[in-house]
Amino acid sequence: MRPGEPLLVEGPVTVELPDGRVVTSDRMTVAICVCGRSARHPWCDASHRDTRPRCPGEE
Repeated sequence: MRPGEPLLVEGPVTVELPDGRVVTSDRMTVAICVCGRSARHPWCDASHRDTRPRCPGEE
C-alpha cells in the first residue's frame, strides 16, 4: 500500500462501519478509502487524486 492511495482488497467484501452499519461489495477488487475524502466512504471514489495529503486529525 502506498501512502495516500486506497487499500485494494480482493472481493467480495463486507465492511462494518463505526456506526454499526454493514456494507458490502461484490466486485472482484475493492478500493477502500483510507484518506477520508471519499463521498462514497468506505469505498474510494478517487478524491485523493485532486487534493493534498490529509494530516492525522485534520477535518
